[in-house]
Amino acid sequence: MSRRHRAIKRHINPDPVYNDRIVTQFINCMMWDGNKNVSENILYGVLQKLSEKAQAKPLEIFHKAVSNVKPILEVKSRRVGGATYQIPVDVRPDRQISLALRWLIGAARKRPGHSMQENLFAEIQDACNNTGEAVKKKEDMHRMAEANRAFAHYRW
Repeated sequence: MSRRHRAIKRHINPDPVYNDRIVTQFINCMMWDGNKNVSENILYGVLQKLSEKAQAKPLEIFHKAVSNVKPILEVKSRRVGGATYQIPVDVRPDRQISLALRWLIGAARKRPGHSMQENLFAEIQDACNNTGEAVKKKEDMHRMAEANRAFAHYRW
């Protein structure tokens, strides 16, 4: 990572079906080996299944699941006088979303059996209900930040 310049923030176009930037970001994050069509089919299939099973709009359920997984605090390593401390810091809003999407996808991939579409559907439903592996990861991160609150004065 360059120390001289900040990376330029790339503009993400909204997806053509739901006209939402977070859906596009999710599709791009889920994509493997450039097969965007495969990840689009998976996510749109999940959202279609959500609209059939739930009374609410599928995009609202998806956004609720992402907001339930978004972390507020995280820990960063900082070396002070030969010792390395885990220092709690606030998470920037764009990083909150990218971490939430990454955790949802990772939790869906870890689920045993079934297809990715079924696993992602189950993980989004769990995240919407504040359960599941992705929400547990957020709670673990918050717990670690709370445990290391004593080192917060080392923030830079």
